[in-house]
Amino acid sequence: MIDYLIDPFTYSFMSRALLATLIASAVCALLSCWLVLIGWSLMGDAVSHSVLPGVVLAYIIGAPFALGAVVFGFLSVALIGAVRDRGRIKEDAAIGIVFTTLFAIGLVLISVTPSQTDLNHIVFGNVLGVSRSDVVQIAVLAAIVAVVLLLKRRDLVLFAFDPIHAHAIGLNPRVLGALLLGLLALTTVTALQVVGIVLVVAMLIIPGATAHLLTDKFSRMLVIAPIASMLCGLIGLYISYYQDVSPGGMVVVVQGTLFALVYLFGPSQGIIVEWLRRRGTRAAHRSGGIAATPASIEFSASRR
Repeated sequence: MIDYLIDPFTYSFMSRALLATLIASAVCALLSCWLVLIGWSLMGDAVSHSVLPGVVLAYIIGAPFALGAVVFGFLSVALIGAVRDRGRIKEDAAIGIVFTTLFAIGLVLISVTPSQTDLNHIVFGNVLGVSRSDVVQIAVLAAIVAVVLLLKRRDLVLFAFDPIHAHAIGLNPRVLGALLLGLLALTTVTALQVVGIVLVVAMLIIPGATAHLLTDKFSRMLVIAPIASMLCGLIGLYISYYQDVSPGGMVVVVQGTLFALVYLFGPSQGIIVEWLRRRGTRAAHRSGGIAATPASIEFSASRR
């Protein structure tokens, strides 16, 4: 049994893959708590896909991926706002138009860019091929995102729950929103190597949604989400190693499976648990009503 657990990580590429997956899973889970509460799931999907041309252009000119991701992340938000505010197009349609167009531009750039390496790893991820420098880049970006989130935690929580009150006490909701979008772009870069652009939104949404089903306290969400995400990453890597399947895809499948289990069997908000609780309550009321019927009849008879 111990050999079964240790064997995958006797290879250096698996050890690097595990480290990169755990780091990316933790920081994505932290940010996902805010995205879920604010209701930015669709916006997160849009920004995470819209950074693709920025990442490819950064690769072409030899610049850091993070720089291209942040630039195109803010560009996508600006374009969404322009399309939404200066026409009859609603926000969801504007988001769909902008992010699909930018994502398509990124795919075109990948297809026409001469390269000695396969750039499709940007789209689909290649966690088994990460180098030491990639792990260092992921760790540095994740540390920046985590530190900013924790230092600005109170302001961002207030912005998530009540932007009007945040503005009333002197905070600038626009600045806080821009900060979250910038962190979203950086977090997307950390998850590129693990699951790629296509599946990065899953790591940015599923952990926070799962934690939200398990607790109503935000402080507990910040603990539950990273732990659950890292555990899913570890299990996904084990399954991908022994079943010879895509590691990034399997990590997301495990996260989705955990969400489904919590959604159905969660102790407080699980559908099946709630159904059993209501069924038990109805049964108790029914039995109580039957027991009370003779007494009520006797009481009414005595009054006559």
